[in-house]
Amino acid sequence: MKSQQQYPQKISLEFFPPRTPEGMEKLKTVIQDFGQFSPDYMSVTYGAGGTTQEKTLDTVRYIQSETAYNAAPHLTCIGATHESVLALLDTYQAIGVKRIVALRGDLPSGMMDPGEFKYASDLVAFIRQERGDAFHLEVAAYPETHPQARNCEVGIKWFKHKVEQGADSAITQYFFNLDSYLQFVDNCEKHGIDLPIVPGIMPITNYENLIRFSQGCGAEVPRWLKCRLESFEDDKESLLAFGQEVVQTLAQKLLDAGSPGLHFYSMNQTQPTLDIVKSLTFKN
Repeated sequence: MKSQQQYPQKISLEFFPPRTPEGMEKLKTVIQDFGQFSPDYMSVTYGAGGTTQEKTLDTVRYIQSETAYNAAPHLTCIGATHESVLALLDTYQAIGVKRIVALRGDLPSGMMDPGEFKYASDLVAFIRQERGDAFHLEVAAYPETHPQARNCEVGIKWFKHKVEQGADSAITQYFFNLDSYLQFVDNCEKHGIDLPIVPGIMPITNYENLIRFSQGCGAEVPRWLKCRLESFEDDKESLLAFGQEVVQTLAQKLLDAGSPGLHFYSMNQTQPTLDIVKSLTFKN
C-alpha cells in the first residue's frame, strides 16, 4: 500500500438525485450538515441508461452553483451516444464542473443495444479525446472483483485498461473485509497501476436493504456480519449502533493503513455517515 500513502486523506460523499421537491429540500440540509468536514467533492448518481438525467443535472447544478462544494456527476455510458455525452459534457463545463465519475452503468430492462460505448474504458477514452484534461475522471474499482469478471486476474486487467485510457483516480465498491482492499491495492501495484484508489464506505442502517444492494452489485457481506445483523430482528437501535461500530472500525483501519481518504455512500442521510466521520482520525 506504499503508493497510496502519498495521497492526502480526504472524504467525499455520494448522493442520489431526489425525486420530489421535499426530497430536494432534505438533501440541501444534509449537504449543509456535511460542510463542517470540507468534503473534497459530492458525487451525484445517474440512473441506468440516463433515466435520472434531468434530476441528476438539477442536483449537480445546485451543488456546483449554490454551495461551496464541488459536484461530481456520475456519467454512465450504456445506451448513450457520442452526441449525448458531448452535450452533457458541454453542460457540465458551462456550470463549472471539474470532476466526473465515469461508469459503464447497467443495461436497462428491455434494452438490447448498449449503444456506442460498450465499456467504461470507452467512455474515459472518449472524454479524454474530446475534452483533454478539462475533467478529473473518477472510475470504479472492485476489490472483491467485478461481478462479471471470470477471476481476479481478468478483473485487474480490465481495471488497468480503464486506467490507461485516462482515469485520474478510482472509487471502490463498498466492502466489509479490510484485506480485500489491501490485497487489491497490492495487486494493482504489481500490475503497474498507480493512482489514488479511494475505499467506498457504506454505513449499515437496514439489514434487508444492505443484502439487496450487495446482491445487486456483487459486494460480499461476510457470514459473521449477516448473523449478527439478523440477530437484532426489529431492534433497529441496536442494529444502528452495531453497524456504526463495524463501519467505523473498518474506516479507521483503512485510514491507518494509508488509504487516500474515504468515499461515503450516504443514501441521502446525515446521521449515520456523520457519526462515523466524527469518530475518525486522519493522518493529514
